[in-house]
Amino acid sequence: MAATLRRFNGLRLLKSTPALNLQQAKNLSTASSWANNNKKLIGAVGALTGGVGALLFALEQSVEASGTEVHSPAQPWNHKGLFSSLDHQSVRRGYEVYKQVCSACHSMQYIAYRNLVGVSHTEAEAKAEAEQITVKDGPDDTGNYFDRPGKLSDYFPSPYPNEEAARAANNGAYPPDLSYIVSARKGGEDYIFSLLTGYHDAPAGVVLREGQYFNPYFPGGAISMAQVLYNEVIEYEDGTPPTQSQLAKDVATFLKWTSEPEHDDRKQILIKVIGILGFLTAISYYIKRHKWSSLKSRKIVFVPKK
Repeated sequence: MAATLRRFNGLRLLKSTPALNLQQAKNLSTASSWANNNKKLIGAVGALTGGVGALLFALEQSVEASGTEVHSPAQPWNHKGLFSSLDHQSVRRGYEVYKQVCSACHSMQYIAYRNLVGVSHTEAEAKAEAEQITVKDGPDDTGNYFDRPGKLSDYFPSPYPNEEAARAANNGAYPPDLSYIVSARKGGEDYIFSLLTGYHDAPAGVVLREGQYFNPYFPGGAISMAQVLYNEVIEYEDGTPPTQSQLAKDVATFLKWTSEPEHDDRKQILIKVIGILGFLTAISYYIKRHKWSSLKSRKIVFVPKK
């Protein structure tokens, strides 16, 4: 028996574990203190970040409240839903409004006729639209420039050759390019709709220069663009009644598409992502509940042979 105990002692199986010394206890205390300090630091950083965010939000609200323009109300657009696409019939009608009204002053230098294919026009219709313009091309084999009909790869033509000519024709005001105007303006399509339908007579005390018009939705109220949309100012191909609000709604939808041509694709991808994530979540729950849980909770017991 004594020999057996000496053998176990040599293997340190019966040796007692020494208690923690003072230095080890201090180290544990220091680690605990550092964890507490770290939590306080994270809390302070979070509180500071929240305070800065609240301050910025309050400043933005105060700046908006001190502005001279009226904020455009939110309209019930068909494409505002999480899974709602653009109204492509409205996009087509909006193109008609731009072509017959807006293109007289505003350019869309980042939109080509090929972008219309599959969105508002067929390929044949888009080709027919492009062939209505004349493009200066060249040089040819003899070094001369020539005029040719437009093709799908051509971009929408600009009404003016340069910015100076545009300002000269509009009392010094430069008509902005409309390719991304919805994304460039606060309020997006709501602002465009309100601006096009918001012309009024100037109230008492408001002095307008020659060639300016009053629109409360424009910063400052004085705008150099005259009212261009009226009831029946154009006729739609599909027979839709061309009221002022319908014209403004359609052209705002068209400009929404030009600003975000990937709008519908993005929402289609969202549907696919939600479906895939839902499937993966269900599979993960099944594996966790019926496969992994039994492995995690099992007990291995050694039963020696008798």
